[in-house]
Amino acid sequence: MIALRDALEPVAEALLRQARQDADAVTHAARRGAAQTIEDARRQAREIIDAAREQGEAEGKAYSAATRARSARQARRTELAARRDALEELRRRAGEAVRALRDEPGYPRLVERLAELAREAGGDDLVVREHPGGGVVAEGPGRRVDCSLEALAGRAVDALGAEVERLWAP
Repeated sequence: MIALRDALEPVAEALLRQARQDADAVTHAARRGAAQTIEDARRQAREIIDAAREQGEAEGKAYSAATRARSARQARRTELAARRDALEELRRRAGEAVRALRDEPGYPRLVERLAELAREAGGDDLVVREHPGGGVVAEGPGRRVDCSLEALAGRAVDALGAEVERLWAP
């Protein structure tokens, strides 16, 4: 068992290294896209606020304040939508990256290792089957361990936690 684990370690490290490189590339692209979207939203908000300011001078302070507030809410909604889109794009690309592992020569060893990990997590009596999208799912009475590639990619994105905020930071 230890020899198999030792034999799989270089493959796992290579796959993890590749996944990190892919995730870095996806993160970099998502940051650029999110930054551009946010800058566009901020520019649009500045334009809306400027227009509201001119109109407000003519129509009074109360109207101007209300318009700025609406503009700020719209800009915030736009920014939040851009953040959501950036995160969804990161998840999509991470999923694509891990699904590409199925074409790698070390994929069968990865499946074996994922099956071992699933059994370690849920018990030796779990029935392990290969997931159609890649990876494995192990199930037993009242237990399910999802080691599918899509689930693992999702967990990796979730594990970024607050770091994902850098995608849309100015």
